[in-house]
Amino acid sequence: MFLNISTNTTPKFYGRRQGRKIRKAKTSLLDAFLPQLRITENTKFDVQTMFGEPVEKVYLEIGFGNGEHLAGQAKNQPHIGFIGAEVFKNGVANLLSIITGIKEGSNLPDTFKLTEGRKDNIRIFDDDMRILFSRIPDNFLDKVFVLFPDPWPKKRHAFRRFINPDNLKEIARILKKGGILRVATDHKVYKGWTLRQLHNHEHFRWTATCGNDWKHEPQDWVETKYQRKAIREGRKPVFLDYEKI
Repeated sequence: MFLNISTNTTPKFYGRRQGRKIRKAKTSLLDAFLPQLRITENTKFDVQTMFGEPVEKVYLEIGFGNGEHLAGQAKNQPHIGFIGAEVFKNGVANLLSIITGIKEGSNLPDTFKLTEGRKDNIRIFDDDMRILFSRIPDNFLDKVFVLFPDPWPKKRHAFRRFINPDNLKEIARILKKGGILRVATDHKVYKGWTLRQLHNHEHFRWTATCGNDWKHEPQDWVETKYQRKAIREGRKPVFLDYEKI
C-alpha cells in the first residue's frame, strides 16, 4: 500500500501503481467509464448530491484491491454511498469490470453503464488516499475499511504501514462518533502492529468482547480474492472493528 507522510505537497508513495498490461476491455472502461465515477477537485462531499441519488450513510474503503469487497458491499447496501480509494490501476479496472459486467472478449457497448439493478453508489479516487484526506469533511463517514493492507513486515519499513498515528488521526477526524474502522489482516506482524497502534487510542475503542468477534468474518462481510489466497496458503485472517468514541 502506501505510507510515509512527507512535508511535500504530494506524499511519497511506496508500492506499485500498475501490474501486468491491462487489456482492451478494461482499458476502455478506464478511459470511458472511470471519469463518470472519479472523485476530482470539483467533487462535493455531500450525501444528497455526491452519488446518483441521496444516500443515508457513506462508507470508505482504503486500498480496495480487486474491488470485490467494495462492489459487493455497494450492491448489498444500495442506500449507502461508497468511496473507494485505490492507486493500483489494475484493481481500479477490475472494479469497473465487476460493476458493469464488461469482461475481456465482451462486445463493447457505445456507452458503458452499471449492470441492471445496481445503484450508482460508488465513487472512486484512483490515487494515494492521503491526498484525499484533507478534502473529506469532519464527521462525514460512517465506516472505514482497511482490508489486507501491505504489511511491510520488515522493521525498517514499519513507517510505511498505513495504520499509523498520522493516518489514524485523519480517520478519526472524518469518522462520525460511533462510526467503525475495520482493519482486516492475515499477517501476524500487522495484526500486532494494529493492536498496538489502536490500544488505548483516545479516539477508538475495540468492539470485540470475545475471540469470535475478531477471528471470524463480520456479518456484513464480502469475501475477497486476497482472503481466499491467504486461507489457501494457511494464513487465518482476523477482523478488527474499532468504534470512534
